[in-house]
Amino acid sequence: MPKPDEHYLVITALGTDRPGIVNAITRHVSSCGCNIEDSRLAMLGEEFTFIMLLSGSWNAITLIESTLPQKGAELELLIVMKRTNSHERPPMPATVWVQVEVKDSPHIIERFTDLFHSSQMNIAELVSRTQPAESDLPPQLHIQITAHSPGNADASNIEQAFHRLCTELKAQGSISVVNYPQHDEKDGE
Repeated sequence: MPKPDEHYLVITALGTDRPGIVNAITRHVSSCGCNIEDSRLAMLGEEFTFIMLLSGSWNAITLIESTLPQKGAELELLIVMKRTNSHERPPMPATVWVQVEVKDSPHIIERFTDLFHSSQMNIAELVSRTQPAESDLPPQLHIQITAHSPGNADASNIEQAFHRLCTELKAQGSISVVNYPQHDEKDGE
């Protein structure tokens, strides 16, 4: 449960990858008195991007907001910041994981994200990478998606739709659906 005196800030840093750059950012965040609640790092070409959710007192968040642009300039980083709020996540009775390998072509990722959208599922994580063509093999696209169903959606319908889409696209894919037991709030569970 979020503390009432905690403030939150989302930071995205984008720049050319080099040794020590992530350490420099995390050290600066800590020196301002902020805590890293959540983070993601990804390499995209020669660039890296680092996304963080920070928490801290009003003073700590204000300090990072005022000092990070200068630190970003020193490190040759593009920095984007946005204040946010912490919130309790609604119940998600099911989680779905998919992995797909398919011949790369435009609109493939869109087809899979549309599948989750039409199944009323929230995509929590999407990772994709293209493996370059080798000799007589075309480029292959690897996709991993994690999604959650909201309390009123049935995740079981997505399995058949996923397999139909994989067949249509001549893709190799696997899907795993985990249903979590729902607790009755009035029973205190």
